[in-house]
Amino acid sequence: MRAHHRLYLPLLLILFLCTCVSAQEKMMKKDGSLSRELNMDVAQTSMHTVRMGGKTIPYSATIGVQPVYDDKNEVVAGLHYTYYQRTGVDDPNRPLLISFNGGPGSGSVWMHLAYTGPRVLNIDEEGFPVQPYGVSENPYTVLDVADIVYVNPVNTGFSRMVEGADRSQFFGVNQDVTYLADWLSNFVSRNNRWRSPKFLIGESYGTTRVSGLALELQERRWMYLNGVILVSPTDIGIERNGIVKAANRLPYFTAAAWYHKQLPADLQTKDLVGILPEAETFAQNELLPALARGMSLTDAEKMAVAEKAARLSGLSKQEWLDNNLMPATSYFWKHLLRGEDRGNFTVGRLDSRYTGIDGMASGDRPDYNSELTSWLHSFTPAINYYLREELGFKTDLQYNMFGPVHPWDRSGDETGPNLRKAMAMNPYLNVMIQSGYFDGATNYYDAKYNLWHLDPSGRMKDRLSFKGYYSGHMMYLRREDLKNANEHVREFIKGSLPGGKSAKY
Repeated sequence: MRAHHRLYLPLLLILFLCTCVSAQEKMMKKDGSLSRELNMDVAQTSMHTVRMGGKTIPYSATIGVQPVYDDKNEVVAGLHYTYYQRTGVDDPNRPLLISFNGGPGSGSVWMHLAYTGPRVLNIDEEGFPVQPYGVSENPYTVLDVADIVYVNPVNTGFSRMVEGADRSQFFGVNQDVTYLADWLSNFVSRNNRWRSPKFLIGESYGTTRVSGLALELQERRWMYLNGVILVSPTDIGIERNGIVKAANRLPYFTAAAWYHKQLPADLQTKDLVGILPEAETFAQNELLPALARGMSLTDAEKMAVAEKAARLSGLSKQEWLDNNLMPATSYFWKHLLRGEDRGNFTVGRLDSRYTGIDGMASGDRPDYNSELTSWLHSFTPAINYYLREELGFKTDLQYNMFGPVHPWDRSGDETGPNLRKAMAMNPYLNVMIQSGYFDGATNYYDAKYNLWHLDPSGRMKDRLSFKGYYSGHMMYLRREDLKNANEHVREFIKGSLPGGKSAKY
């Protein structure tokens, strides 16, 4: 057998070298031209550095595609990913951070090029686009403490299905979790990361995804996590519709109105975190009970609630009365700055610091999302430049900022309860929520509500934490919050490492 091994080793080496063709070559046709067909199993690696904290951190960037298999072990899709590893560090126990964005249908671009990665797109200090487009070093990246992989689910980024594949196996809450868990298990095996402490971070719908993955990885792939980070979380299957949803909007109204200087002087002169407790207390102890009573409220009681709500929201008392004490967020975005003295602007949905101009001042909702158009303005050219030119991934495929994934099956969403169960089963597993105060789509008070109801018993509350920021849905776009939020991620990762402590209660 030893003689056979000596014979096979050179042959295996030759075979390995032959298969290590660059992604650029594999994405080309025989005549050397680029193709719109995705090679389902390909990778290439380049070497880079980033300056942070006065030190130069060397790292490798692997960009590629790894296949998705169905239950017959046939390839049905290829997921595009970018994997960063700090080099010069020989540590098999180095943490691994696995990053997803949301949508559903959004490419893994936002946190990749604006939050935790080693490169950040060119924007101003508050997050608005600037030209020339491009990227620069991110001095706050968490690459110093963890390797990072950014994953694009099917039909996002450069990820694609095999022609003729059954769409129903991908596009739904539970389908998404099932195939991604299998893909992640293969990724960890391929890259020899089973010994690494593992962390998931998801933004927006990505929080639904990673909440579900926590239990799916444990129960179906026997992969136990150390932490889950929920950035601007959705409802993750936790019921808060109806009057709870209506009351929970009020603290966000307060924050956005404060930013645009629409609150009374005694509130406006205070710092935001100094007035939010008043808004939260009113929403919980007065507005919610009033909404529960409905028409049984006396006129005087209804008027008193409307007056307090107006004081805390920037909308008038009459607007609260006209909307039965439940003005919609779309109404707020349209009307907060309505009037010549206020500029007749709309405010953004995902980040209400951004303003827009509508065709008419009247109406129930803005003509467009001013924040999203601003983000696409800078992110789209930056990610295409970065992946194609700096990392050298050559293809004629379009990078899907938002891909065709609908209709999306939202039935059976138990992702929040599943995350609680995963925590109960795994004493090492911690959860952190990060939210921007000016996010009107997944508002920060809803995020707090999620936190309270993720573990109603309170027995795991020491493993749950919340961080708030002076920005919106992508709080890291504001430079100060980019620094603070990354530091919170860094602290969370370090604090979630067991340090030799046994996993037991």
